[in-house]
Amino acid sequence: MTQAAPLLRVSNLTKSYGHVVGCRDVSFELRPGEVLGIVGESGSGKTTLLNAISGKLPPSAGKVEFDTTRFGLTDIYGLNEPDRRKMQREEWGFVHQNPRDGLRMRVSGGANVAEPLMNMGDRNFGRMRAATIAWLERVELDTRRIDDKPRNFSGGMQQRIQVARNLIHGPRLVFMDEPTGGLDVSVQARLLDLLRELVRDLGLAVIIVTHDMAVARLMADRLLVMKSGFVVETGLTDQVLDDPQHPYTQLLVSSVLQI
Repeated sequence: MTQAAPLLRVSNLTKSYGHVVGCRDVSFELRPGEVLGIVGESGSGKTTLLNAISGKLPPSAGKVEFDTTRFGLTDIYGLNEPDRRKMQREEWGFVHQNPRDGLRMRVSGGANVAEPLMNMGDRNFGRMRAATIAWLERVELDTRRIDDKPRNFSGGMQQRIQVARNLIHGPRLVFMDEPTGGLDVSVQARLLDLLRELVRDLGLAVIIVTHDMAVARLMADRLLVMKSGFVVETGLTDQVLDDPQHPYTQLLVSSVLQI
């Protein structure tokens, strides 16, 4: 079977702050429907890498190429600012660890969820409201609260609003930074199930940063293990977690390090 063309190609990506290395010489490819997990202890460089890949933090060197709808596989940092923002808005999603970083707190939860549809040009109020209600149901929120402000929801509910906001427009790639950190076990399990369904049904690709090895095992097809800005081990998730080769990965898996 012919392997699908890469949706994302990262080549020798480096981000430095003077003499301090955030991440160095990271390379990988991601294909449609694939979930890549990035794990490592605090300060390992995983969040710096995520931000550099997602267009939030310009790299010092290397390329981030994405198979854009308009231009095909192209270096996102070679696009002009309007084109890059349009691509990020229409083809990507980004779920923050703190939902307040990904929501507009002054407008209703329903307006937050519907906003990506408006950004893509939809002006049919009835259609947008129906889609919003459907997504609130999918993330198991009371649809009668569609007009409540996010501040009136619990932290876990705010996170579910943020997830719905990032998935309603059918992105091709979603970045997630510790997305389940603030959720209780039952809500976390449902959210992870939902994301797995979307990966399967919609061909959604995901890059997820997590400190939770159980989440990594459940969600990710492949793992990148980071230490001091470098990728020290990579491979299929079960292979990495069941038979870690690098001493640092062995420590992570055995929970000797607090990540």
